[in-house]
Amino acid sequence: MTPDFIAALVSARWFALLAVALLTLPYWSSAIFKTIHWQSGVAEMRAARLSPAPLFAVLTIAVQALGSLLLITGFAPWLGAGMLGGFTVAATAIAHPYWKEHKSALRIQQRTVVFEHAALIGGLMLAVAVMEYF
Repeated sequence: MTPDFIAALVSARWFALLAVALLTLPYWSSAIFKTIHWQSGVAEMRAARLSPAPLFAVLTIAVQALGSLLLITGFAPWLGAGMLGGFTVAATAIAHPYWKEHKSALRIQQRTVVFEHAALIGGLMLAVAVMEYF
């Protein structure tokens, strides 16, 4: 049985908001960084062979910021989580194709990143359920 103080904590709206803000931290902090350090964001797109790089940088910032905002505010959280989840799938396939890596250590490292990104997607799925509840 869950102790009363834990039940009260996890049923508080602020707790859900904090959890979702922390879950989306990699996305909205990346959007802020790419906005402040524009040339670095564009260089990241070039390194991923995305062209035109400035357009992909703008789209990345928009998806990361808007998706996070929609999920954190609870306004269409399903859309925000879908945006971030779709972005994560695409970014993972582009930046971490472990199946193409021939060196064992690098393959394991890249595969670990893919699994971490899959866990983020699972967290986004849970966040939708939580934000729909509150």
